[in-house]
Amino acid sequence: MPIYEFQCQKCGRQFEVLVRGQEKAACPDCGGKNLEKLISAPAAPPASNGTPPCPVKPGGCCADPGDGCPGCGCSPFGH
Repeated sequence: MPIYEFQCQKCGRQFEVLVRGQEKAACPDCGGKNLEKLISAPAAPPASNGTPPCPVKPGGCCADPGDGCPGCGCSPFGH
């Protein structure tokens, strides 16, 4: 089920919406159905540099730098 990006021709709002099957999207602000589908870049997984992801503590923060991690601020999904 793809997520599409639209711009409402009635109020001008840009928004993303998950479109299922033959559903027609509507503007979440004004309910308008005259929408322009915008071109957006596809999401791609981050490139791996060959190093394993940082160990992550329960609060979502990276483990200590001594554990091979550069410290808090790196992604829990890898570098």
